[in-house]
Amino acid sequence: MAPGRHEQFDETYDVVVIGSGGAGFATALGAVDEGLSVLLVEGSDKWGGSTAMSGGGLWMPNNPLMQRAGVRDSREEALAYLEATVGDEGVSSSRERKEAFVDGIADFVTTAEKFGMTFVRAKDYPDYYPELPGGKIGRGIEIRPLDSRPLGEWWRTLRNAVPLPAKTDDVWLLGRAWSTPGGFVRGARFVFRALGGLVRGQRLVGIGVALATSFGKALLVEREVPLWLNAPLEDLILDGDRVVGVRIRRDGRELRIRATRGVMLSGGGFDHNRDWRQKHHGIDGTPSGNPANVGGPIEIAQRAGAALELMDDAWWGASVAPVPGTAPGFIVGERSMPFSIMVDATGDRFANESESYVDLGHHMLDHDKDGRYWLVADARHAHRYLRTYALDPRANKARREAGMLVKADTIEELAAKLGAPRLPATVERFNGFARSGVDGDFGRGNSAYDRYYADPTVRPNPNLGPLTKGPFTAHQVVIGDLGTKGGVVTDADGRALREDGSVIEGLYSAGNNSASVMGRTYPGPGSTIGPATVFGLRAARHMARRSA
Repeated sequence: MAPGRHEQFDETYDVVVIGSGGAGFATALGAVDEGLSVLLVEGSDKWGGSTAMSGGGLWMPNNPLMQRAGVRDSREEALAYLEATVGDEGVSSSRERKEAFVDGIADFVTTAEKFGMTFVRAKDYPDYYPELPGGKIGRGIEIRPLDSRPLGEWWRTLRNAVPLPAKTDDVWLLGRAWSTPGGFVRGARFVFRALGGLVRGQRLVGIGVALATSFGKALLVEREVPLWLNAPLEDLILDGDRVVGVRIRRDGRELRIRATRGVMLSGGGFDHNRDWRQKHHGIDGTPSGNPANVGGPIEIAQRAGAALELMDDAWWGASVAPVPGTAPGFIVGERSMPFSIMVDATGDRFANESESYVDLGHHMLDHDKDGRYWLVADARHAHRYLRTYALDPRANKARREAGMLVKADTIEELAAKLGAPRLPATVERFNGFARSGVDGDFGRGNSAYDRYYADPTVRPNPNLGPLTKGPFTAHQVVIGDLGTKGGVVTDADGRALREDGSVIEGLYSAGNNSASVMGRTYPGPGSTIGPATVFGLRAARHMARRSA
């Protein structure tokens, strides 16, 4: 660590934020709200982080939008649910941190609204374990689709800058836009929303791009908060045991920036660091998050004495195997729709295909982390449902040529092509479950979360449709993730902690740069960005109370 007592600084701010995703922007939002000066520093050439690449949802139990709508929820129910789902996985998921998250939600929402950010409820989206104590439906919120033109030149450097005015609350119905009346209506609304924006001369954006745009409009444009791109963090500057600034490299120069109130490390996880993935996870990983997430700020924090937790875990899930030149297709709703199953290399089912993606990812890791998996479906799955991973004809062709997409007229023929001898017996057994409406092996369709991504026209179980109509397809599936869960251990205000529990004064961390308050699970939609923003704001509030 660089010494700071007699350091000559190039610039001085109250708060320096490393990273430009949800956690970083929430910290900046709080700093500005407290009247503090703030500098945002981004190591890559794009801002927005994994937040801009995400679904943009924030899991916020007992939030102000629920209260205004008269939807029943409470602090006690939220905490009961977190205890039932998360449990105690270490300091990062302590009772104190859970309470800090729940208690900080209202402050984040109302502060963001004060800065012009407009949220809407995903009122139909269940918690991922809604049957457990305290579980609910409709705790997720997101930014209302908005015009991104006010970003001006900042639009060019926004990561994943795609003008698509979708909401997370659209996705569950858009998946069946041409197979159910509700899906058709939602699809029509989406089309009219997009066309309406074009008619008005707007560049409407939704999901994660909308959240990043909303932060950017409020801070970069309207408050002119400085954001430096291509300015990677090189080290922290300490004065004794206290962090007082950072060393960064910008335009080929090393700059020393003083932070009188604190430094926030919110530079994401290490999902794209292959060496770390092998060391901590035992696999290379198939990440869907920000390619700039290589763990640099986590390593720098550890050198400064910060403790780390949950380095062996991630926001797991399943992805359709990518081919060169294509991004991995992280699958959520498609694997839950009827007329499909997931099997291992031998053709056996191994889990509830409709369960939360973190649970499915854990089951894949436990079952065979190096094995081959397949999403097998009959013709109706392809004809009735929107399959996001199969929209690109070029990628489909490349997958076929690579043996990652296999088609056959019969299940027996498909099994032979896949080298999966137990597939015919598995399909026969599953088809019996589909006809009875009860998955006797894994309980698929038992939970309200399972049925969220389902087809209500399929009976008796909307998640179970027999595989009987050829041709049959199999897409190779690999263990994927939305980012890593491990990082800096922090307290209720986002302060970095040492192994002995003492505070590293002046150093804060949030988002995937920090160990998750959600432990090893994923309680509800937006369980990454929700805590990231809440703890970012809590950190800024704490910095404001510190002496300069």
